[in-house]
Amino acid sequence: MNRRYHHGLQALFWIALAFSLTKAFVLPRKMFRIFHWDKAEHFLAFYILTLLAAAAFPRRPLLSIAVALSLLGAGIEVVQALPIISRDSDFWDWFADTLAIAAALLPLAVLSWRANPNRAA
Repeated sequence: MNRRYHHGLQALFWIALAFSLTKAFVLPRKMFRIFHWDKAEHFLAFYILTLLAAAAFPRRPLLSIAVALSLLGAGIEVVQALPIISRDSDFWDWFADTLAIAAALLPLAVLSWRANPNRAA
């Protein structure tokens, strides 16, 4: 992979992550909404983050990307539970994050397995 392209993907991932974290901690009335249902916004954010992470860090196992991003989603909910943040923590937000991660990585895992079927699972 072209080094410049690879660094560009990494930069896009970090920008998307910073945007997502900012959106997660800003008061809800002060942020713009893409969807009116927050679970759809969680799904979209983590779907995009997952695809960007998989592209930006191709040597990382997909499972480690999935675990790291799911822990990030859980961490966001823990921080949102703090009174100083003035946000609501919701288990189902984390569930939507993790569902998006699985939805993004499952096709990539299947493609990887199909490309190398002799590799042990």
